[in-house]
Amino acid sequence: MRADRRRRSLAALLALIAAGLAIDAGWIHAKAALAQTLLARSWQAASEDGGVHRPWPWADSHPVARLRMARLGIEQIVLAGDSGRSLAFGPGWAPASAAPATPGVTVISAHRDTHFTWLRELNPGDVVELDAPGRSRAYRIIDARIADSRHERLALDAHTDRLLLVTCWPFDAVTTGGPLRYIVEAQAVDRSEHQPDSGRHTLAQFP
Repeated sequence: MRADRRRRSLAALLALIAAGLAIDAGWIHAKAALAQTLLARSWQAASEDGGVHRPWPWADSHPVARLRMARLGIEQIVLAGDSGRSLAFGPGWAPASAAPATPGVTVISAHRDTHFTWLRELNPGDVVELDAPGRSRAYRIIDARIADSRHERLALDAHTDRLLLVTCWPFDAVTTGGPLRYIVEAQAVDRSEHQPDSGRHTLAQFP
């Protein structure tokens, strides 16, 4: 009898833990989606007057760019800063890198299980676009690799005109954090070179 009660108690506890984890995961995704809606409004205001418009009164960041990938139907607002507080609500621009849509190396990071889950679907040759108030640039994907953040730092060469999209690796990791990063590298292209994406790709996908 005691053994049966212990088993039932253990089963109930495990069910409660599982429910809690499911609710927590659902809240993370809901928060990310709602934040992007509010950020879109702030971005619209910023793109019209070039000013700083916080998405909610207590926000410690603000929209600085819009990231688009037509083939996948992606349109995301990018926040200033890449701290954990910013990344909870959307992709974040690293202020040590070049300003969005300007010459140099621009670095944008986001979580692998929310805003940057789509990085795993990119192919070589895909084009992403980055808009900032008063300017816009297109970038063609040229490389993707896995790096260990304990031993490597991103090179921010001012003479290199590229966009780096960074997230944690692996995408299907059970636990958060970890030192591995998935880095997608894209080279700036002239608008005259940028053709609408047909969705057809002959190049191999990234590993």
